Amino acid sequence: MRTVLNILNFVLGGFATTLSWLLATVLSIVFIITLPLTRSCWEITKLSLVPYGNEAIHVDELEPQSKSALLNTGGTLLNMVWLVLFGWWLCLMHIAAGIMQCVSIIGIPVGIANFKIAAIALWPVGRRVVSVEVAHAAREANARRRFQ
Repeated sequence: MRTVLNILNFVLGGFATTLSWLLATVLSIVFIITLPLTRSCWEITKLSLVPYGNEAIHVDELEPQSKSALLNTGGTLLNMVWLVLFGWWLCLMHIAAGIMQCVSIIGIPVGIANFKIAAIALWPVGRRVVSVEVAHAAREANARRRFQ
């Protein structure tokens, strides 16, 4: 089912959003100051191409032992730069694609996926794209760790 939904996403607008993320990735490489944003761009490009079966999870949830206040502060600063340079137009692109996909009944699940990616597009630094199963296992392990 994931494959069918991923193909449907690609046909109904995922191609355009993925190209937008690729453009943002190339621009982040070209502008030297935004080079640290390249990894986040590439991660969300993968999510935009194949949103079903994958999930963006924060690195602190994925690897809680490597949590660092300094890295989180740097990530927040990079996210602010991201929001000004790239985040707002990528978010609008996903919202527009989601609205166009939700016009037809068959496109509603794909539109909802684009709305989720739109939220990630505003603040992507520090997120990694992993399979849904890995994300679920990481969240369960973190919950067990907190409540023990």
